[in-house]
Amino acid sequence: MTAVALPPRAGTASRSSRPFAGTGVLWRLALRRDRIMLPVWALALGGSYASVVSSLSSLYGTAAERADLARSMNANSSLRALYGPAFSDSPGGLTAWRMVAFGATLAAVLSLVVVVRHTREEEETGRQELLSAAMVGRRAPLTAALLTALTAQAALAAVTAAGLVASGVPGRGSVALALSVAGVGALFACTAAIAAQFTESARAAKGITAAVIGAAYVLKAAGDATSDDGSAVSTWLSPIGWAENVRPYASERWWVLGLLAAAVGVQAVLAYALAGRRDVGLGFLPARPGPARGGLGTAGALAWRLQRGSVLGWLAGFLVTGVVFGGMADGAADLVSGNSGAREIFQRMGGHSGLTDAFLSAITGMLGMVTTLFVVASVLRLHGEETSQRAEPLLANAVGRLRWAAGHLVVAFAGSAAVLLAGGAGMAVGYGHRPGPVVGAALVQLPAVWALGGLTVLLYGAAPKAAPAAWGVAGLALALGWIGPVLNLPQWALDLSPFGQLPKLPGAAMDWTPVLVLTGVAAALVAAGLTALRRRDLSC
Repeated sequence: MTAVALPPRAGTASRSSRPFAGTGVLWRLALRRDRIMLPVWALALGGSYASVVSSLSSLYGTAAERADLARSMNANSSLRALYGPAFSDSPGGLTAWRMVAFGATLAAVLSLVVVVRHTREEEETGRQELLSAAMVGRRAPLTAALLTALTAQAALAAVTAAGLVASGVPGRGSVALALSVAGVGALFACTAAIAAQFTESARAAKGITAAVIGAAYVLKAAGDATSDDGSAVSTWLSPIGWAENVRPYASERWWVLGLLAAAVGVQAVLAYALAGRRDVGLGFLPARPGPARGGLGTAGALAWRLQRGSVLGWLAGFLVTGVVFGGMADGAADLVSGNSGAREIFQRMGGHSGLTDAFLSAITGMLGMVTTLFVVASVLRLHGEETSQRAEPLLANAVGRLRWAAGHLVVAFAGSAAVLLAGGAGMAVGYGHRPGPVVGAALVQLPAVWALGGLTVLLYGAAPKAAPAAWGVAGLALALGWIGPVLNLPQWALDLSPFGQLPKLPGAAMDWTPVLVLTGVAAALVAAGLTALRRRDLSC
């Protein structure tokens, strides 16, 4: 779909002479649309740094304990690959070690979501063409999207710095940490803007940007595994590696922030240049036509064709992640063996068994909680197909609603099982011992994953406008499992998550009761959701 050039209105300049006309209005509109998501991201991610400072200070209360922790971490190549080297053994320095890489990655994901939503998604739905027919400059939509992402990163930096200073760590290092994380977010906002120019679908733009973010993390991990001072070449090839090399709380390198700013400028210029050389709705990489003869004769085959890239990406990511964490199992247990507070956190997450089993249980639980994001996204693909009006022509033929929905649900629920199996197999390979119990510990997370997937089906079927709230439920489960034990939340609060009901394998005895109950709950929720979908009107 291409934009139609209209003659300028009387008394006004043409859109070509005012390429940024309407930017302010579009910016305010984007902020209004994201008025819930952006504050939640800023408060949750920015506030987590202060909570980590508090937790580390309570776990490692003396300078000697912190120095010993830093030495142990820097001596473990697996931990360095995951978190990076520790440049300081102060509470702030250990917080930077623990959180900068993950925080920068999450900030990049936030920018990805914001920029693609307000650029490529607007074009894909046809709303951008309506706006372009009015007095909106050619570069206004891209500018508004980038300004929205930069506003989000500025809010994140402000909350991060304020929380860190309030927790008692030095302000200079707090500002350096906040700017390094936000700088990576700003850089990947421009990366997402470039990806949006090349593709014709929001899904492809997100996939390209996510792949770049993943590659940046892999480069950082590869460099940190071979160097304990952040000087490896591959670390410097990664923007996430730049963030850790700002070295908050340890002789800050402010010039690295200039490197981030220069990269932001270069990518922004490239994004604007590309945006000015294509038509609205089109991309430099046109969508390829399907094969003349293919296996798309069923609703299930179509669902697999639409989601296979996501499934394969999750499988590969979980396999690699499992290998990494499996290789860390023995070293991580040794690392916390001398600290009662750290042992308690592992035991709350993974059960009161041996430290290695508790670590494996905690990590398989985390894999299960992250898999919830996959199943929610896969189920909500139904919502996307409906709101984009791609489902209606399909359902106008002989395909019924239940068959259409079942195709996507099979991918979602069977795919989640395959993803967890890949993660468990990777952990078994990395750990090198007891492959059966380790894989079983991963698969026992499935009933909780399916229960949250069933809730997503119910929300979509009964109240499609509320379906995106499933992301909030998945995020709450992830927060309870990841941050809850560190914040010493009461057990009843941790049990609010379905993952809190599952047996803590591989160290604990198998208990089939919660597994069967959660599986039954998942089946009931799916059935209720499909019944509601069958009875309601589409796009209602």
